[in-house]
Amino acid sequence: MKCREGWLDNVRRVVSPNVNERPEGEVSAVVLHSISLPPGQFGGDYIERLFTNQLDPQAHPYFTSIAGLEVSAHVLVRRDGECVQFAPFEARAWHAGRSHWHDGHTLRRELNDFAVGVELEGDEVTPYTAAQYRSLAAVLHALFDAYPAINPARITSHARVAPLRKTDPGPAFDWAYLRHCMCQCTDS
Repeated sequence: MKCREGWLDNVRRVVSPNVNERPEGEVSAVVLHSISLPPGQFGGDYIERLFTNQLDPQAHPYFTSIAGLEVSAHVLVRRDGECVQFAPFEARAWHAGRSHWHDGHTLRRELNDFAVGVELEGDEVTPYTAAQYRSLAAVLHALFDAYPAINPARITSHARVAPLRKTDPGPAFDWAYLRHCMCQCTDS
């Protein structure tokens, strides 16, 4: 997998309107998230509809609570490993919200300004699939190649950057297995 002009090659694109310009043009970190719509259910097109402002609030009782929400991510990794890209990496996707992160000696706020948002289709208690870890590792390596400021130490979770609000991708996410897949990705 390669990144060309801010887009991953060989992935499906579904363009989200929920993006804007990065204030400094910086792309230097990755925030991992989890999402399932309705909560705890996988498959279907509800996530894509949410990220494109086309989610019907009448399609499920939960959807009325998120009606009008304008959010996005750069990439979604589905349960089967399929990647869907919603925004070029040079754009600011709306994924981290109110967030902060200690970046060396500086506390930085508003990670959307400089981070890539990657959503994993899942929830915080259901194990993620091997296909998701392999695809995520490939996405990360493409980002490492395209954006030298991103490296393994600059991958974090939504829980770490918004600890009082968020807990994703949660305890079901296996960071050690991701590292293993990242090593396998470089060996092949």
